Parts: sequence; structure tokens; C-alpha cells
Amino acid sequence: MVANHLNKLRWLSLTTVFLLLVFIPFASIYQNYQAAHGYDLLNSSEKFLFDVMQLLTDPLVTDASELDALKGTTWSANIFNWKVSDPLAIVSQLATTKNPNLPFILTALVPVVISVLLGRVFCGWVCPASFLYELNTNLALLVNKLGVPVHRWHLDRRFKYYILVGCLLLALLFSVNVLAAIYPPLIVGREIYYAIALDGFSSTAIFFLITMVFDTLISRRGFCRYLCPGGALYSLLGRYRLLRIQRNVHTCNDCNRCNSICEFELHPMQDEFGQECNNCTACVSICPTDALYLTIKSSDGNRQGPGHQGRQFRSTPLIASDCL
Repeated sequence: MVANHLNKLRWLSLTTVFLLLVFIPFASIYQNYQAAHGYDLLNSSEKFLFDVMQLLTDPLVTDASELDALKGTTWSANIFNWKVSDPLAIVSQLATTKNPNLPFILTALVPVVISVLLGRVFCGWVCPASFLYELNTNLALLVNKLGVPVHRWHLDRRFKYYILVGCLLLALLFSVNVLAAIYPPLIVGREIYYAIALDGFSSTAIFFLITMVFDTLISRRGFCRYLCPGGALYSLLGRYRLLRIQRNVHTCNDCNRCNSICEFELHPMQDEFGQECNNCTACVSICPTDALYLTIKSSDGNRQGPGHQGRQFRSTPLIASDCL
């Protein structure tokens, strides 16, 4: 089934976005070298970068200035003359400046429409921080095998909504854009650029590393689930999404693999998805009986009980007889 490969496609999407964030600052440096016309004045490492970028880009563009077709980060970017921004960037700008900028607001239109229709897909399919957090899950498993207890804490998912509202109030009252300092997708894109183009990092890199440690030792995907203001906004936008994951109770065998693989600790096996689900399809891909699938529906279905192929259902004669 095609659906079983969607998680691989998602990883391809996450990897592509992350590699583009790495490529963009290198492209900027290469453009500067080209504009200076001073190849002979470059040191050996700079010449190596120039030669590699020339090798990579010559088949694609005739002039280095054409690389401007890709600029920015997932916070706000220019993609082949299409300006697109994170909805959180719009909200934070409005709160900080109190000055609506219609052209800038319109750059978030497509992400907003996608989120309303498909849900919190930015978090699962685009976010460069999610790319690192999911890789970090493997580190947590290794740490756990070494005898260090991990992922013990469960917090209130509503915290992230309080943080979103609190940061917006600070922006409204004091014109301080706190969101730009604590939003992981923005931090990752910004720090990649700083590291490559400016040979350094800002203090927000330390904040992001703290979130990685928090996810490793304290709570699995804890920042995304409990603290991320962007996750809060996308969850609200996707509350009544049309694309949802559903369970076919007739083919479910209650193996619990879907619950185990869910990074957000939702319960697909109990038909519990909700607005936190980012339609990552990891549960769909891992299901051995193809009991999970994507469907067009405006709300999650009711809890259906144990899977009909599972031991609990088969060992309960009253339930089994009801379905005959």
C-alpha cells in the first residue's frame, strides 16, 4: 500500500528541508566570492567551498545571482519568488509592532490553509527542529539501554497554549518578540546560517540544546508536546482539519506498535488522536495489519474498543457474538 510508505516520504521531506537550510548560507558565501572576482585571493578552504558550490550549481543556474531563488528559513522564506512565512511569524510581528502589514500577512495564507485542511503537518513534515528531535529519540533509546532512566515525566499539554498567549501578551505590552528567541524551527535555521556564514552561534543555540536534553532525559518530544508556541498555534489551526488518521477495528490486532511509535504519545490503538496529531503517518506505516489509514473526515470517530483480530476481542464471547 502507498500509505505504508508515507513515513518514508515524510523523512525525505524533513531531510530535504534541513539540507536546504544548510545549502542556503553556503550559496550566499559562494555568491559573495563570485561577486568579488577574487578567486586567486581565496585561501585553500575557501577555494574548496567555491569549487564544490560551482560543481553543484552550474548544472542548475547560469549565474550565481539566480541562487537568490532560495532564501530565508522556515520562519520566512523566498522560494522561486514566492514569499512564504510561518503563521507564528505573522502573529508575533502583529503583536510586537501593532502595525498590520498586509503583504507580509498574505505570505502565511498558504501555510494557514494547509494547516486548516491537513492539520499540524508543518510539525511532522517540514519543521527542521522535528528532524533533529526525532533523530534525538534514537539517542534517548541508547541512553536508556545504558541504564539511564529517560522519558519519565508527563506534563499538561495546555502549557504550550499558555506560553503562546504569554509571549503574545509580552509582545503587545513591551514590544518584545520573545517567540523569535524560543521557537525551535526558527532557532535551527538561524543557527545553521550563523555557523556557516558567520562562523559562530548565538545564545539561542544553548536554549535549543537544553530542549534536546529535555527531550532525551525528561520527556519524549517534551518541548513539542508541552512547550512549543508554534505547536500550539498549529494545533489550534488544525483542530477541525479534514485529513485524519483512523483505525479499522476489524483488522486491528491490538499489537500496540502504533502507540509505541507515536512521538506525541497519542493512542491510535484506542482511537485517540485529537488536534495534537500531526499526521506524520508513522503509526500507519508500522501497522502490520494495515488497520490505520488516512481519511477525509471533519472529526475523530468514537472509541471502537479492542481490535477484532486481537486476543482481548477473541476471548470475549459476548463481544464476538454481537458482531455475527
